Amino acid sequence: MTIQIFNQTDQDVTSYEDVLNHVFSLIEEEKSLNIIIITSEEMQNMNKTFRGLDKPTDVLSFPYDEPYLDELGDVFINLLYMKEQAQSYGHSEAREIAFLAVHGYLHVKGYDHHTEEEENMMFEKQEAILTKAGLERKK
Repeated sequence: MTIQIFNQTDQDVTSYEDVLNHVFSLIEEEKSLNIIIITSEEMQNMNKTFRGLDKPTDVLSFPYDEPYLDELGDVFINLLYMKEQAQSYGHSEAREIAFLAVHGYLHVKGYDHHTEEEENMMFEKQEAILTKAGLERKK
């Protein structure tokens, strides 16, 4: 699968780009995906605009509804939240950014976690992709 990564922060994200390119190269998908890395402030503005929640979040996904496009949609990742969550969960930033990107990708593909059954299915797919990429969750 092809991804396009856009960094809208003032930080160097080259190492994260390498991780994301590796993870998504393992996914068989004809369409591409945009991954946009943004600041916490930008994420809060987006969350307020699109979800009515005036607070930042870690990841937001926006699928493209036009089937004729070669792109699936956009996944926005909050760089600050990603770093804080990696530290909080005790795993690498590589694991966390990959987790958020894959989580967003699965939302774009139509997966959700409103029910326990949906959550189990989505999280199983998520972990399978991350494990294949060598980014297993630490236990």
